[in-house]
Amino acid sequence: MYICKKTLLMDLQTRKLNAIEYLAGLHDEKIFRIIESTITEVRKNQIEKRNIKPFTQKQLIDRAKRSSQDYSSGNFISQEQLEKESENW
Repeated sequence: MYICKKTLLMDLQTRKLNAIEYLAGLHDEKIFRIIESTITEVRKNQIEKRNIKPFTQKQLIDRAKRSSQDYSSGNFISQEQLEKESENW
């Protein structure tokens, strides 16, 4: 069976909007806690699966400092240059 990717995407978008509508109108704290804990667990599993760890505050500050130094020393490329370079990836 052939299904257009665009159709699947639209269906996913519709489903997401329906979920948002449902959550916005939800008044049952118990059900909301279940949904919330499920989302938290899924996010945790995704991070563990990809072996990705969030940056520490120190790591973020160090990265920001390095980025500022790079920018100040001219060690960067423009958006246009990046787009042109990425055409060959």
